[in-house]
Order: sequence, then C-alpha cells, then structure tokens
Amino acid sequence: MSITEQASRAPGLTTAEVEQRIRDGQSNDVPDRASRSVADIVRANVFTRINAILGVLFVLVLATGSLIDGMFGLLIVANSVVGIVQELRAKQTLDKLAIVGQAKPVVRREGAAREVAPKDVVLDDLIELGPGDQIVVDGEVVECELLEVDESLLTGEADAIDKTVGAQVMSGSYVVSGSGCYRATKVGKDAYAAKLASEASKFTLVNSELRNGIDTILKVITYLLIPAGLVTIYNQLFSSHESWRSALNGMVAALVPMVPEGLVLMTSIAFAVGVVRLGQRKCLVQELPAIEGLARVDVVCADKTGTLTENGMRLAEIRTVGDTDEAALREVLSAMASDDPRPNASVLAIKEATGDGPGWRQTGIAPFSSAKKWSGFSYGEHGNWLLGAPDVLLDSGSEIASTAQEIGAQGLRVLLLASSSGAVDAPDAPGRVTPQALVVLEQKVRPDARETLEYFAEQNVAIKVISGDNAVSVGAVAASLGLTGGDHAVDARKLPDGQDELADVLDHETTFGRVRPDQKRAMVAALQSRGHTVAMTGDGVNDVLALKDADIGVAMGAGSPATRAVAQIVLLDNRFATLPYVVGEGRRVIGNIERVSNLFLTKTVYSVLLAFLVGVVGIGSQWFHYDPVPYPFLPRHVTIAAWFTIGIPAFILSLAPNNERARTGFVPRVLRLAVPSGMVIGVMTFVAYLIAYQGADQSETEKVQAGTTALITLLIIAVWVLAIVARPWNWWKLLLIFGSAAGYLILFTVPFTRHFFKLDPSNLTLTGTAAICGVIGIVLVEVAWWVSALLSGERRGLLPEAPGEKG
Repeated sequence: MSITEQASRAPGLTTAEVEQRIRDGQSNDVPDRASRSVADIVRANVFTRINAILGVLFVLVLATGSLIDGMFGLLIVANSVVGIVQELRAKQTLDKLAIVGQAKPVVRREGAAREVAPKDVVLDDLIELGPGDQIVVDGEVVECELLEVDESLLTGEADAIDKTVGAQVMSGSYVVSGSGCYRATKVGKDAYAAKLASEASKFTLVNSELRNGIDTILKVITYLLIPAGLVTIYNQLFSSHESWRSALNGMVAALVPMVPEGLVLMTSIAFAVGVVRLGQRKCLVQELPAIEGLARVDVVCADKTGTLTENGMRLAEIRTVGDTDEAALREVLSAMASDDPRPNASVLAIKEATGDGPGWRQTGIAPFSSAKKWSGFSYGEHGNWLLGAPDVLLDSGSEIASTAQEIGAQGLRVLLLASSSGAVDAPDAPGRVTPQALVVLEQKVRPDARETLEYFAEQNVAIKVISGDNAVSVGAVAASLGLTGGDHAVDARKLPDGQDELADVLDHETTFGRVRPDQKRAMVAALQSRGHTVAMTGDGVNDVLALKDADIGVAMGAGSPATRAVAQIVLLDNRFATLPYVVGEGRRVIGNIERVSNLFLTKTVYSVLLAFLVGVVGIGSQWFHYDPVPYPFLPRHVTIAAWFTIGIPAFILSLAPNNERARTGFVPRVLRLAVPSGMVIGVMTFVAYLIAYQGADQSETEKVQAGTTALITLLIIAVWVLAIVARPWNWWKLLLIFGSAAGYLILFTVPFTRHFFKLDPSNLTLTGTAAICGVIGIVLVEVAWWVSALLSGERRGLLPEAPGEKG
C-alpha cells in the first residue's frame, strides 16, 4: 500500500496542535546553521593575543607623549574592523546558502503532505520517508513499505537495517530503500544527532594544515619574543643611557615589528573572501577547510548520472522481445511508474512518457536499491514485474543481453522490463526472469562536462568516473567526453577485493561501471592508501558512504538530502563545471596565504635579529666599556616600513589569482625564504647603522641620519623580498613592486613627510652607504632564494611561464 493511500488513515497533527506544541517549546529548535553569532565574531576579532600585545605597547608610547609614534595602534582598529566585516559577509553568504541547500522533510498535517524546514518539525509530527531522505529527528516508525535505513553515520555499522512498524529511527541516519512514515518522538536538542549535526555544519577553520602551520609559526614567534623582548627592554632602559622617553620609544619600535599582526588577519580574509566568491557561484562551503582541501586534490571521483550527464532523461524507445504487445507493456510501465512513491530520474522519464497508471491493486513491492539494481511490483492477476539492469537480471550470454550491451555502447541508458515467476517480495526474488522489453532512455551529456574534464587534465588532477550504471554505457559517455580510458570501462563486479590490488587497478584505469556503494567507498580508501587526496562527487544515496570517507565530499544541490548532509561542499546549481572554480578558489587562498606568510615572517625574523644584535652590543658595552648602541628606529619608522613592503602588497597578493596546486610542507617552504631573507635584512641593516652611528655624543641630526641610513638599507632589501615573493612576474605584479618603491621615494623626498616621519637622507655619503648595503643584501637574498630552490628541487622562474602560475 502506498504512502498516499495510507495518508487517509493517519492525517497527522492539526494546525492548532502544531501551534500549541510550538508554544510549549516542543519544536525542533536546532539552529539552521552553527555559524558564530555576531557577538562571537566581534569578540573573536577584537580580543586577540596580537591586539593585546599591540595595545600594551600603544599605551606605553602614549605615556611618552609621542602620539605620532603610536600610529601602529591603528592596526588594532584595522585588524578588528576588516576581520569583522569579512567574517560577517562570509557568515551572511553561508547562512543564506544553507537555508537554500538544507534538507526539507515532508511532514503530514491534516491529511496533506508538505515540505517544511527542519526547525519547523514539532513533537508527534508524522514525517514521510523515501530513498535518500535524511531522518531529521528521532522517532518511531508508524507505516512502512520495505523500509531500510542506514545508520552508519552514527554507529559505523555499514549494513542497512530493516525497519518495521514500531521500530525506532535516529536523527542523522538516512533511508536506503523503501518508504514509510514515522512519528517524531524527540526533537530539538533531545534528538540523538542534534549536537553532531550542529558541529558538522560549523563555520570553522579547524583541521587545516594551513591553520595548523600558522599556529605553529605563531607559537615559535611567541617563544622568540620573550628573550628578544627582555634583551631589548634591558638595553633600552639600562644600557643605552638615553632618556626614558627615547628608551621607551626604541623598545616599542623593536617589539612592534616582531608581532606578525596581519598574518592571521590575511588568512581569515582570504578564506572569507573565498566563501563569498564561491557563494556567488551558488556553491555552499559547509566547512571552511574544504576550500583548502580541494586545492590539494589530485584525484576527482565523479559519478556519471547527474554529474557528467544531466539529471533529466527521456524515454527514447521500448524495444520488445519477441511478439510481445508494446501497448500492453506500456500499461505495465505506466502502472509501475505511477505506483513508485519515490521515483528516480529513470522512472520519472517513463512516467512522463506513459502517463497515469491503470490503478491495479498491488500485492507486493520491491523498492529499488543500489545493491540489487532492480525494483518490482506484484499485481495479482496482472503478473509480477521487474524493472532493472539487464546485465544483472539476464544471463550475459543471451541474445537480449548482447542487444542491451550494444545499445549501452552508444551512451544510452538501458533498463530491462521482465516478468517474474514469483512474487517480487518473496525471499527468493526475483526468481525465474522472463525478459519482455528493453526500455531505452536518453541522457544528455552536460555541455560543460568536456571543458571541465580538460581543465582537470591540464591541472594534473586525475579523473575516475565511478557509476552504478552499465560499464559499457558509462564508458561510452566517458569516451564521448575525451576521457582517457573511457573506451575500455571496467565492470566493477570483476574488481579484486584487496585494497592493494584495487589500488593497482585504479592506478591504470579511469572508468568503472556497476559499482556498488561499498565498492565506491573501497575505491576512495584504495586511492587514499596510495597517498592521493581524493574528492568525491555524487548526488544519490549510493554515494553517501564514499562522500563521507573522501577527503572532500562534493554533493549536487538536487541530490538526496543525505548526500548534502555529509558533503563539505554543495553545488546548489548542480553544475559540475562549478568545480574548477572551487578548486581555483582553494588554490588562490592557499597559494596566496603562503606568499603573504613569507612577507610577515621575514619581518618577524629581521626584527628579532636586529633587536638581539642591538641588545647584545648594548649589554656587551657594560663589560668591554664601549658606547652602547640604541635601537635605530622610532615606532613611526617601523610603521611606514610595513606599509609598502608588507601591508598593502600582502592585501593585494592575498586576493590575486593563483592556480598552483597546494602542496604539503607549508611551514618548511615558508621558513626557507623567510629565515635567510630576514637574517640578511637584520644583519645588513645593523651593519649600515653601525657605520652611520656617531656614538653617544652624536647630535640629534646625526641620530636621525643614522636611523634613516638603517631604514633605507632595510627598505631596499625588503622591497626586493617582495619582488621575490611576487614571482613569477607579470604586469600588475611589476606595477605593485615599482609602486611600493615609488611610495618610499615620496616619503623620503617630500619635505612634509620627511619632517613628519623624522627622515633625513641629506647626508649623501651615508645614503650611498645605505644603498651599497642594500644592494649587497639583495644579492645575498637572491642567492639564498636560488640555493633554496636547488636544495629543495623546486623549479622556479621569473616570468608567468613558470609551472603552476597563470595570471
């Protein structure tokens, strides 16, 4: 008996009963999405460790009465405001998309079935179920037709569980086959999977190699700050013999650049902008690390139906066997299609072509499942009928099986309509199968599928087409798209069971048909065992387990609620062609954060080293009786030093195009450039300062000139480090580099800015010395960059033709 027929017996709650339960707090009041609240976002961006350090230093500078030197305090405001705005934009985008993409349970109220949001389900609601539906609250089954539920997402048990009337179902599980209805017994926070579901959809940056790497770097920097800070404080306050105001300013100037104040901010911005950009393409990122993970993907496992082909199908032909009457078979197909409570794309196409059913009385039903590949209805005196895969139901050596194979080789989908010797729900079903007709369906290949596959081929990302359809049909579609290996698709029923043997096959083959759900999962595991980062795309309930186990699960928006629930990324527009944009966005985020990290960490390294050198010389002066060396810069100097070598360039680079596939080893790669570059800048700046320093009795003018000399040396080398980080160069990157240099030329030549920032390059001898030290530093940094490439085996270049870089 169908769900529609049963609805008259169990009409569900009335409107008044629903309203009363809502008033009593008995609704499924779980938030649509566990994104951070506005208050949490503000708090997380304002009350940070870096803001606290800068805040303390800002107060110390204000105590000296030099407000100009407190300009770095604006970083606190800028960091907080930009971080808040970007995360709020990302939150808004995510929350809107989440509402569009969420599963909507079908609730029966006052005898009518309607879709509602999960949060609108109330206690005692009757919720209808069909294949692929996710169970949103806990409940008790009240009606069922061969209902099978998969609870593996909760219990780890892979086998589907038969559910009969009175059986308990848990939220977080999903329907594999059959249909039914259950009464909600636990809603909201009382439901079994409410907490799990909340955690799964959180706007988060956890479990990310990038974030973990940055956290590691920040911890190391924190440890370096302590001794460097102590040495600086002691030198400035006790060894330098300067006034307390000058000593305090020097101490703050030494400590401020050690803090990589923009690194976390730029990382957050890059991720948040990525979420917004993908949101504009109707792509819901359910977990932020998915952006990073997809950038590292080197294998994409794609389903055929709904991914390479469009969801909709058309009945092309009914090819009868022998002298069977086609009109009679059309009536059978019409009955089966009309009586299917949850028709898939194939059945919908048949129903559209054959019209309403004759209304025969059902005496048995066997719902379709991915495991058995057929469905069936028993109609008493009208016979027992099966609809399913010809290569499963027929002897492979029969003539009709060969015909089905030939049709499938043309890229068409073929189903067998057959009669059965016994009831379709009998234990020994399907029994003796008598073929009656081949049902031929046309499936349209997505117009953008070839372009998408070509993109992945160019990016050295392998494609594996994994489908439950006939291998010949799958191969025909793959071959028509130019996929290597599509012309010799593998029948998954012949695949080995061992992981190593399966991985060997996957290394050489690309196209697979007749793949069971458990085999899809095994294929993902086999690929991962060979070190691959695997993305799995799918839309059906048979894809759920593989989506869950893949490094990145990508679901189609029109897919089953269960697939959307377990996937990290949902393509709400159902376009496979959106995937390259997702991959590209991930690569942009990861690659650009790596660039930006180089700039910030170079500054931290040279700041720590310069503070140590000045501090050690100052402490040594007490033992060896020579003039101590005060810190060369004022806080305003370190502020402007960051403007055009880090701040503005880092922001631009963090949002720029970048197509290089993300690789592991983020921290070592960053340190290979940042450490030698920072050391060269720190040493050459200190050497230039020692040459310009005139001793403790120097005049105020000489003091300013000495600091200016050191600053010029620092800026020359730092701008070149920016040029290295920006490689390979193109027109806009060269414009960025020359623009940064031009910005400093303006600061050093315009009288107002020279006076405002206490800059004096008028001593040509010292300025020339600074330039020479800067050029020597450039040579050393350049040599270090090429040596690093040689030792690490990386291939590098100056121009965009370098591998992995486009635009």
